[in-house]
Amino acid sequence: MGGNFMGMPVAYRRRCPGSVSPAHYKENNLLRILVIGDIIGRAGRQVLAKLLSSLKTQYQVDLCIANVENVAGGIGITPVLARELLLQGVDVLTSGNHIWDKKEIESYAYTEKRLLRPANYPPGAPGGGGYLARLADGQSVGVVNLAGRVFMQPLDCPFRAAKSEVGKLKEYTSVILVDFHAEATSEKVAMGWYLDGLVSAVVGTHTHVQTADERILPKGTAYITDIGMTGPTDSVIGIQKELALQRFLTQMPVKFEPAKGSPQLNGVVIEVDPASGKAGSIQRLRVSPPTGKVAAQ
Repeated sequence: MGGNFMGMPVAYRRRCPGSVSPAHYKENNLLRILVIGDIIGRAGRQVLAKLLSSLKTQYQVDLCIANVENVAGGIGITPVLARELLLQGVDVLTSGNHIWDKKEIESYAYTEKRLLRPANYPPGAPGGGGYLARLADGQSVGVVNLAGRVFMQPLDCPFRAAKSEVGKLKEYTSVILVDFHAEATSEKVAMGWYLDGLVSAVVGTHTHVQTADERILPKGTAYITDIGMTGPTDSVIGIQKELALQRFLTQMPVKFEPAKGSPQLNGVVIEVDPASGKAGSIQRLRVSPPTGKVAAQ
């Protein structure tokens, strides 16, 4: 499915249980949260710059969250790029296992509270893993960033860290979104069930491949295993395909470089009842500029 909706390309509109319709937005008073998948290198930054403003207008977005750990040459983030993304209209920056790959981000993480690192890093790590975002109308949305441990770094328990961060934010808001940056689908699905009814949404990041399992869990939490990446689709999860193939075929060290062609924005739009904190719908997005081409589903 796909097409052009209100002048913008919409890649997939699935009712879970209701699609996100700009026409009824102000009638139901639900908050709209746009979450953008891992932004990969220059191609990801460029497609974001082209599409973000229009998408925020089209969906009448109240809060925009993006995973930014791959924006600097495909690995890590710098203070300059963080500021650039915030100026473009991203409200909260989440990350994952590559957050510290650029040394200069460490000091920046102490001062810029809108840049999150996984909350389950051990004590002493710069920055924080939770943030309370204030909306224009005075409402608040909590954002929690976590990293998985299966096939990844042996950080502190993400499940216990989730409970701790959510507990703190619950004192101020009923609307909380969790970015769980993890490799294993089993760990992500488990986190969804663990937090069902405690948070508004659990969205997975890290694998760079969008999954088609978006749903509203029984107690009102929106869930998707991975929201995909924002970057070059003619690639191997964002890397130049020739380099990735060379590595697979020879098993020799290869310096990976981000690809450039066919950029696409992946993400989700989630509607949440601000009173109860329960999600009303979740919709996947796969949008390609500038011709309005829609990716095959």
